[in-house]
Amino acid sequence: MKKLEIACFTNASIQIAFENGADRIELCDQMEVGGTTPSIEMVKFASKFNIPKYIMIRPRGGNFIYSDVEFQIMKKSILEFKNQNINGFVFGLLTEDFQVDIAKNKELIQLAHPLPCTFHRAFDQVIEVQQALEDCISCGFENILTSGTKKTALEGKEFIKDLIQQANNRIIIMPGGGVRSSNIEELNSFVNSNWYHSAAITDGYEIANTEEIQNLKQKLHA
Repeated sequence: MKKLEIACFTNASIQIAFENGADRIELCDQMEVGGTTPSIEMVKFASKFNIPKYIMIRPRGGNFIYSDVEFQIMKKSILEFKNQNINGFVFGLLTEDFQVDIAKNKELIQLAHPLPCTFHRAFDQVIEVQQALEDCISCGFENILTSGTKKTALEGKEFIKDLIQQANNRIIIMPGGGVRSSNIEELNSFVNSNWYHSAAITDGYEIANTEEIQNLKQKLHA
């Protein structure tokens, strides 16, 4: 069964995603920078809904090379949210030479245990994609969210397909980035992933669109 994760930047999006059949939600703040750690208030609101919830752990926008202070903030956030009604975390740390920071990612994964973790689109900034995939597996990530190093997942579909073949069921490759009901059929027919990621936003604002989620689900299962 193909599944759909909806990135939610507002409480309204959480409710819309839940009511329209999303299989999971990713909670984040600050859509304009690609998502940051949500507030505890947002996480508590989401806990009212019976839907799997993954939490973005990203202290700021910009690159994914974090200072020691920022790393401590990320650890604190994981511990704070772990006691809420959530199901997983989303983060990604790179080294200064744009490789997966194995040591720091492992530390956060161990802190999050037993909850699963997704390596987010920091993956699209790595220098060596094939090695980065192996590094994510060695760290213990369950998923990789990627646009195949391109602006959108559709543009990066060849890379995504190659990653899925390389992963060989050792980790889930989840296409994300510009995934909409207008292109998900083409993307799915080419890469054949089990999970897809979308904000389902059609009007430029931060609230997911009801019909867009319904259409995404319908076309994904067509």
